Amino acid sequence: MLDLAFNARRGSFHLDVDCQFASDWTVVFGPSGSGKSVLLRLLAGLDRTRGQQHARVTLDGRTFTDTARNAWTRPGHRQTALVAQQPALFPHLSVRANVAYGLAGLDRTGRAARVEEMLDLVGAAELVDRHPQNLSGGQAQRVALARALAPGPRLLLLDEPFSALDGAASDALIGRLQLWLRRNNVQTVLVTHEAADAFALGAEVALIREGCILAQGPASEVLAAEQQRLLERLTSF
Repeated sequence: MLDLAFNARRGSFHLDVDCQFASDWTVVFGPSGSGKSVLLRLLAGLDRTRGQQHARVTLDGRTFTDTARNAWTRPGHRQTALVAQQPALFPHLSVRANVAYGLAGLDRTGRAARVEEMLDLVGAAELVDRHPQNLSGGQAQRVALARALAPGPRLLLLDEPFSALDGAASDALIGRLQLWLRRNNVQTVLVTHEAADAFALGAEVALIREGCILAQGPASEVLAAEQQRLLERLTSF
């Protein structure tokens, strides 16, 4: 159970949410500029509220942020991983070294096994000896995802990380990922402006507009109007 509440301003933009994400997967759906990425950065602890603004983040009873109690856990201690649209891989490191970067607690054999497992999960095992400058956009996104998963996060935050993959490749990766995350008890929040992602996942959907969560529930209910629009587009060809 992820319990979150934010009242935060970024310039003229105001994010005001107070809700719970109880599903294994929650898709935060909304147009560009609705507050999706701001929400993820606050959840990850990469951004903090200021002044009269407030924030509360609790995962399964463990408090990450509570400004009312002056509690704030640093990003590296949250067991949280964020995968953004831009992979931001270390350019001087190989794919192997990128994925192994956060595995300081494992010995050499353990790190090698974990790197192999994660690259195999995301369909990038053959890239292990390449460097980021030799990867396509889709390949780099796969490696960034493997790097995020390798340390074993409890909460995975995805900011449209499949944008460089075509539909079939994205669906295949999401299918494998869902099984692995459920088996390893990792709660996931995916933000997207693509309704197809929400329907493909069969996940709970939180509809966000202008910094507010307007509705939560199954995609078929929350995104009924969006589903109709997609169907009309398909039948118009």
